[in-house]
Amino acid sequence: MPEPTAAPALAATRPAPAARPRRPRAETVAAYGLLAPNFGLLAVFVLVPLAGALLVSLQRTNGFGDGEFIGLGNYTRLVQDPVFWQALATTAGFTVVVTALSMALGLGLAVLMNSVLPARGLFRSVLILPMAVSGVATALIGVLVFDQNNGILDKLITAVGLPSVNWQSEPVPAFATIVLVTIWWRTGFNMLIYLAGLQGIGPDLHEAARLDGANAWQRFRHVTLPLLGPSSFFLVVLNVIYSFQVFDIVFVLTGGGPRNATNVLVTYAYDTGFVTRDQGYAAALGMVLLLLAAVFAVVQWRASRTRDLVE
Repeated sequence: MPEPTAAPALAATRPAPAARPRRPRAETVAAYGLLAPNFGLLAVFVLVPLAGALLVSLQRTNGFGDGEFIGLGNYTRLVQDPVFWQALATTAGFTVVVTALSMALGLGLAVLMNSVLPARGLFRSVLILPMAVSGVATALIGVLVFDQNNGILDKLITAVGLPSVNWQSEPVPAFATIVLVTIWWRTGFNMLIYLAGLQGIGPDLHEAARLDGANAWQRFRHVTLPLLGPSSFFLVVLNVIYSFQVFDIVFVLTGGGPRNATNVLVTYAYDTGFVTRDQGYAAALGMVLLLLAAVFAVVQWRASRTRDLVE
């Protein structure tokens, strides 16, 4: 027999060649190149102003000249400010009422528009028409309707013999005006998102549930609603964040009055920063508002079990 050669042993002990560094793929380079302008705009128009607002919130300044650094003094003042707590409570109440009602109405209208209703296209166009109108224009329409002196609604109420309502000078009616106008403005968008979700649900699921003996309500409760989880998650986050940032409708309709009854966090920050010129304190209000919105988004993301539910 021939003797075994030592070549395999030498090959086993020979060091492996050094791995060449991987070059980035052309697709990755192209992707970063396409994203770079967006990240640049995000940094210039969001991150840099955000850092500036944080810096201003640590100062006592009126916007002119150099501010005086006071650390967390503005945030300590927030805790002791009764107007801030009132504005926070008003913002929270406004958020809960508007989000719940606008989403419920949007879901109901989406179910109706997804049915065999005649002239559905026309009704859909009418319902989403407020989406094409700006917030200021929507608020001006609300003024035409709810003005306590010359408003259309007040004239209709007095025409049927009912007493007029002080829409702008009483706290509860004033709060009701901003809620009603906001719901009218936002329901169409909620309906559109829910309608897209409904049209993505296959009819075979409802047919299978019907064959199993489920009635219309049971099919809606146990089939439709769970599959609309991603749409509901998206709308809850979007509606809550918008409600915390509402400004134009409140500013035009009531200006935050009467007696701060409709004063939300953004209108309070605006008055503080641009009327009384206490811009350091206004920046602190803005940072608190940002923190509340971010905390809610994170909590909602972690708590929602249906955000990724698909058919």
